[in-house]
Amino acid sequence: MTVTSPLDLLDVDALLSDEEREIRRTVRAFGDRELRPHVAEWFETGRLPARELALALGGLGVLGMHLEGYGCAGVNATSYGLACLELEAVDSGLRSLVSVQGSLAMYAIHAYGSEEQKQEWLPRMAAGEAIGCFGLTEPDAGSDPGAMRTAAKRDGSDWVLNGTKLWITNGTVADVAVVWARTEDGVRGFLVPAGAPGFVRTEITKKLSLRASVTAELSLQDVRLPAESMLPEARGLRGPLGCLDEARFGIAFGALGAARDCLETALAYTGERQVFGRALAGYQLTQAKLADMALELAKGMLLAVRLGRLKEAGALRPAQISAGKLNSAREALAVARECRTLLGANGISLEYPVMRHAANLESVLTYEGTGEVHTLVLGQALTGLNAFR
Repeated sequence: MTVTSPLDLLDVDALLSDEEREIRRTVRAFGDRELRPHVAEWFETGRLPARELALALGGLGVLGMHLEGYGCAGVNATSYGLACLELEAVDSGLRSLVSVQGSLAMYAIHAYGSEEQKQEWLPRMAAGEAIGCFGLTEPDAGSDPGAMRTAAKRDGSDWVLNGTKLWITNGTVADVAVVWARTEDGVRGFLVPAGAPGFVRTEITKKLSLRASVTAELSLQDVRLPAESMLPEARGLRGPLGCLDEARFGIAFGALGAARDCLETALAYTGERQVFGRALAGYQLTQAKLADMALELAKGMLLAVRLGRLKEAGALRPAQISAGKLNSAREALAVARECRTLLGANGISLEYPVMRHAANLESVLTYEGTGEVHTLVLGQALTGLNAFR
């Protein structure tokens, strides 16, 4: 029997509900219709119509779709993961837009914000009428967020923030930034509106990866905020790390979408490409590559669905999320690189998606926790010993 999709190899669809498959189908159809025709140009030019896309994605219902209330769809974890997969099958930058909006900025407000903050921001963000970003990473504090230098100090009833955040997705188009800063009471989160005096946002250009994505540096110079700008329920690094776990869960599914798109492209290409008088797919070395990649993709999907079910049961642990993020990003990048070899010189052309996916996945491998960091998280879970310090 010939499978019609690499994921048919292990019949992963049988693990999904009818609603989950319908959500996946809807997001894939949207991507094929609204995103794929333009994504190569967005990548090549390094320009993304983020505001228009946010409105379209809000209309689709995928912004904060796993959150309850405030205009959010409230779907289960696996459905959200499948939406991430279909968006990243188009481009990692597009999944990043949705992930940062929903799993970082919106989740931070939903989990740690006051009722007033939730009412002010979440309905508009769910609709795509307002965009959020998440300011945690700094020039000298990436994998070690505890080394952050951004500080917030009390001045009367106000807070005054100073510091710099770097590699911030959605940064220059965001209406609100969730900024994490040191205080005398530990790390706290603040909602910084785009127009706040002293808040300067600079787009990062000349990227070789995630070019269909808005990336920025945030500079805060004596930014004065009222007391109600602080997220009241977030105290210490558990706040931002809880948000990162939400985003990493989405990546565990998302990166597999890029891998699937590469593999489907390679299957179609090698089936048509004639080499020495017959289809490239008919050679043993080609089939060995295709089989190995399909196996890793299917295994990755089994792991991702398992994580989804654990999350839905309220039993998902951070180390398990690390396992999913590490495996999916690492294997997806390997698949993209291998597919590039099967397309030969055509593999470096934007006419095909594989080199674009490979370039993007270089970033996916290292953001939201590098491969090394997630490896050490697993090592600590296995041994009980912390190897970070």
